[in-house]
Amino acid sequence: MSSAFDFNQYVLKRQFMALGGKFRVYAPGEKLVLYVEQKLFKIREDIRVYSDESKTQEVLTIKARQIIDFSAAYDVVDSATGQKVGAMRRKGLASILRDEWEVLDVNDNAVGKLFEDSMGLALLRRFLSNLIPQNYDLLIGTTRVADFKQNFNPFTYSLNIDFSMDTTKQLDRRLGLAAGILLAAVEGKQQ
Repeated sequence: MSSAFDFNQYVLKRQFMALGGKFRVYAPGEKLVLYVEQKLFKIREDIRVYSDESKTQEVLTIKARQIIDFSAAYDVVDSATGQKVGAMRRKGLASILRDEWEVLDVNDNAVGKLFEDSMGLALLRRFLSNLIPQNYDLLIGTTRVADFKQNFNPFTYSLNIDFSMDTTKQLDRRLGLAAGILLAAVEGKQQ
């Protein structure tokens, strides 16, 4: 039996017309592997990741450290063990023109970054049209380990997540999927 975190490619889809943030993560063959809910009416961002829609088995928690923070950090915790997997920290001022995040290890050391691929397209998205799909690269050190590509659809949010270039598994897939979920939940609100 394979784990939800064993695949190289995923598609994350936001539930259309749902109250609060609800997302489904699919593995190849459109197999549902994770169900995500963003808690409503929380002072701090609180996102729960489950093994399926029944929500009987929580697998990850993604929680903001502070109530309101322009450079918010989100801890990613394995729900089964209670151990921190890592964290994602939004680069506040840098994200005004182009979305940028730091990838942090379990000790909060910066080990990588997640950023929109093109400054020019990022500026077009912000000032002219949000119909231009976003594309993000994730680097560990200087090595590209993941690609996050939004599909063009003005009605629903869909994000292709590709870890296939990470042949040595430098990036923990749990942290990589949490990054995709944060893009959909936090950056996706701009859409």
